[in-house]
Amino acid sequence: MIKGLVITPPTLGRISIGRVVEKNGKRLPEKDDQFTITSQIQNKDGWIKHPLDEQLRANVPNQKLRSIPVRMIFNDPDLNLRAEYTLFDRQTRRPVCVGDGQTCQRLTNQGVEQHPCPSPDLCPLAQGGHCKPYGRLHVNLDESDEFGTFIFRTTGFNSIRTLAARLSYYHAASNGLLSCLPLQLTLRGKSTTQSYRQPVYYVDLTLREGVDLQSAIHTAREIDKQTKQSGFNQEALDQMARQGFANAKFEMDIEEGLDVVEEFHQREEQQQSVVQNESFDIQQSLKGSVTALN
Repeated sequence: MIKGLVITPPTLGRISIGRVVEKNGKRLPEKDDQFTITSQIQNKDGWIKHPLDEQLRANVPNQKLRSIPVRMIFNDPDLNLRAEYTLFDRQTRRPVCVGDGQTCQRLTNQGVEQHPCPSPDLCPLAQGGHCKPYGRLHVNLDESDEFGTFIFRTTGFNSIRTLAARLSYYHAASNGLLSCLPLQLTLRGKSTTQSYRQPVYYVDLTLREGVDLQSAIHTAREIDKQTKQSGFNQEALDQMARQGFANAKFEMDIEEGLDVVEEFHQREEQQQSVVQNESFDIQQSLKGSVTALN
């Protein structure tokens, strides 16, 4: 295996809850209230939809895709969801520092160095909001390709925290049979003070519609029994995936860095601009009220 080359699950396409659109000659991120499944090919209008997108929409009301049946290819939750704090260089679009809240790998003129990772709020290098949590969830949608995955990328705390909790809970409850459970990605919305009561969408992981936990565990045990009888070795698969992820300091390449900066960081800059404008409007309104009272 070539050292320094991270080996990730084969990617067949992407799952997103937003898109990049062109406005006034600029490519800008735009939120959405549904999932979109795309291929890995882009044209001038953006990412080309994968055939699975149309298939899944055919049987849902208003063709709003808000749940997707999925299967995990690994039993270890940390292999299905990779998440860490990541600081990108805005010019080169490359990750320059990746950490887990305890230690980080940082790219310097002397090479890759290891440093303490105190989290973005306490790290001097991360001041200005440029270091964000960054998660990648690999799921299987196509049963004809057991190891082919679709990747959901996010920098949202809500999605990362919820997915991490669900994966660890289902792993524990099923006695480690996470890859055998019938699961689905579910889009949820909530409003917060920071969102000014506008809905914020995030991704959850649940059992498929009509399946309770006991039935799901029973099904998982049967699947595990059948696959073992056929000679399938899930433990060896998980171990090989660990070795592949550990084969490089940074899991991302330049193309993924470009996508992340374009899809997420520009959106955050837009949100910060909106918040600043609304705060200015509120301040002006309050000044006007005080003047009227005087």
